[in-house]
This record gives sequence, C-alpha cells and structure tokens, in this order.
Amino acid sequence: MNQPAPPLPSPTPAETGNGLSGLRVCAFESRKGADLRALIERMGGTATIAPSMREIPLTDNPLALEFGERLLSGGIDIVVFLTGVGARALADVLQTRYALSDVISALNQRVVVVRGPKPAVVLREWKVNIDIQVPEPNTWRDLLRAVEQAIPLAGKQIAVQEYGIPNEELYAGLRALGGTVLPVPVYRWELPLDTSPLRNAVRSTIAGDFDLLMFTSAQQLRNVLQIAGEEGGREAWLAAARRCVVVSIGPTATETLIAEGLPPDIEPEHPKMGHMVVAAGKQARALINVAKNRVV
Repeated sequence: MNQPAPPLPSPTPAETGNGLSGLRVCAFESRKGADLRALIERMGGTATIAPSMREIPLTDNPLALEFGERLLSGGIDIVVFLTGVGARALADVLQTRYALSDVISALNQRVVVVRGPKPAVVLREWKVNIDIQVPEPNTWRDLLRAVEQAIPLAGKQIAVQEYGIPNEELYAGLRALGGTVLPVPVYRWELPLDTSPLRNAVRSTIAGDFDLLMFTSAQQLRNVLQIAGEEGGREAWLAAARRCVVVSIGPTATETLIAEGLPPDIEPEHPKMGHMVVAAGKQARALINVAKNRVV
C-alpha cells in the first residue's frame, strides 16, 4: 500500500521572489526536506536542512491487529484517521491478516473521521466514505468540536489512528463526551540514524548562524531539544532560538513551541509547507531585528 507522497505544491509566480534573500534558514523537516529546501531557495533564502526524525513502523503491532479484529466484527463505531502516512501504515499491518477489500467494506459501515487533507486523500483512493472531515487548522480541538457537533458519542467505541505519540488531550476529550477510546499506534518517531546534521544545526543555532528556524511538526522540536541536551546546551539552544524568527507550520506545532517557551513569530493561514514558506518570505525580514534584540 505504500506509495510515494504527491509533490508539494509550489508557490505561485506571484508569491515567489526574494522575500528570504540574504536570510539563513534552518528547517528540521526529514521526509520532505528536499522539497522544503527548494521552496526556501525559490524565495531567495539560504537553506540548511537538518533532518530531525524518522518514522519507525510498528510491524509487530498487536493493538493494530486488535483494531482490525474489532472493526471487522462490528466492535468499533467510529474510526479517526489523523495522518495519511499512518492510514497507509495501518493498512499494511492489517493486510498481514485481512484482505484490504474486507477492511474497506468494514470502514464503510462505520463513521469515518479524517483530521486533514492527507488522510482524506488516502481514504478517497480506497473509496472509503468520509463522514466527518475536520476543518483547518486541523487541531485536536477542531477534531473534537467537529465530532461533537456531528454525532453523539455516548457509548460509542472510537478507534484513533495515532501519529507517533498518543494525544492524551484528544482522548480525554472524547471520553468526556461519553466515548470509549481505542488508540491504534502504527508508527513511532525516533531520531535519524545519522544525527550529525542535526547536531551541527544545534551548534550552529547557538553560534548565531541562522536567522529563521522552521518547524513542520511538534515532534521535531522534541527531538531538537533532546539533541541539544545531549550536547550539553538545551538552555543555550533555546536562548539562541529565541533570537531567531521562529516559523511554525500550524497550530499543533505551535502548541508545543509555546509550551517549551519558544512561541513562533510566523504561522501561515493554512498548515502547509508552501504556505509556510510564502508567509515567511512576506513577514520575516520585518521581524529579524526584533528577534535579534530580544531579551532572553
């Protein structure tokens, strides 16, 4: 079931230009690092890509197989898909025991919820009916609100495809509305096998070599802080990062950045890489001096 991800949408000709010209940008994206580099360079920036994470599929995954058994036997009422990659990974695990056609048939008899556009693409490809599509910015709060408004949850069995780490706040919200939650882990996040680019980026941040730092997921910051701690400079990195213009792809990443004392300066209207880079190109230059002179 694994297929290459579709190419990232590029900024339109009207959006490209030299908005990042002369600015040194460090981004912590892994899977689409080459695409992000190209977008930054199209906006005139000097890009450093420091991959910060890798996805480890949980191939020996009894919880995913338990989900499959309960799904096909009618023991699940609602299925929530949080990511496209996770949806495909879950299908790969289930196909070790069940035919994909049977899984699709069972999904079409349940209420299917998708958090954003990526899982929606996967489900439509499989011809699975989507009952609830969470509106942007696709946070867990938006998901909870959309589900609460659409259907009563009292007594419902809700399976949630995880995306690396459990979202305990989402689970607590679903339980508060009367649902029973079955978390379905399909992959976890680890550091890259080669952490040297990330370690170099941590040291370069502390040395003041970057003007912008870009985060495309919450887990990126957690891994950066882990490496900074191993290098003996977690607080030094945070202090240096606060003197950069911090760019977040969207609300989920922003929540974690704020929690760690690194509130972003820029967040695009739509949580997509192309929009993020365009927003940075439009806003970053006016924020550089403010960031450099912050008291940290």
